[in-house]
Amino acid sequence: MRIPAHSVCTAIRDDIVAGVHERGGRLTEEVLARRYGVSRVPVREALRTLEAEGFVVTRRHAGACVAEPTEQEAADLLEMRMLLEPLGAARAAQRRTEAHLKVLRGLVRLGQERARRGNSEDLRSLGGWFHETLVQAGGSPSLTAMLTQLRYKIAWMYAVEAPPSPVDSWAEHGAIVDAVARGDGERARAVTALHAERAAGAHRLRFSRAAERVRTSQHGVNMSGLRH
Repeated sequence: MRIPAHSVCTAIRDDIVAGVHERGGRLTEEVLARRYGVSRVPVREALRTLEAEGFVVTRRHAGACVAEPTEQEAADLLEMRMLLEPLGAARAAQRRTEAHLKVLRGLVRLGQERARRGNSEDLRSLGGWFHETLVQAGGSPSLTAMLTQLRYKIAWMYAVEAPPSPVDSWAEHGAIVDAVARGDGERARAVTALHAERAAGAHRLRFSRAAERVRTSQHGVNMSGLRH
């Protein structure tokens, strides 16, 4: 793989989220430089950025490693998103442009169509584009950056089950857009808060105490086998 130097941070982050680099695993500059086809300088800069974002930690005698978030940290991130997304919708109601509305309405039409057909993979992508566009419509780069980082981390920490009723879920998206189009910030905030609360219920931790116990137990068995 060879990628532009300025994209190294994105590539490493994407691979962490996808599980290519496992939680707790070492991230050596030399290996990463070979993997992405760049020198060690952009890799070093990327690791600093990812450490500031919370994806990487530096450990004594080990160097850079993939972070190992706790269950409480994961729950906190989900709660933060549930608080910030309604704020973004309320701002969008006051600051959106006609171009934003056109994109949001188009995504809702596509989402409702795919929901009726039951195409869950398309719905996942469309939902992500919808929420990215909604926060961008709020005209706050700092809030957009915070929610983008939260989405990355939540995708890393959680598996998301398909909603029990995709049609109802996309009806909620439509209600959000209607409120934004009317400039009704309170309505946009309320509908988005309800939607975010329901969506949070579909998130399942990729790691948990039970999963860690199983992994540790299996590791112990394997080590025992090696000793014999």
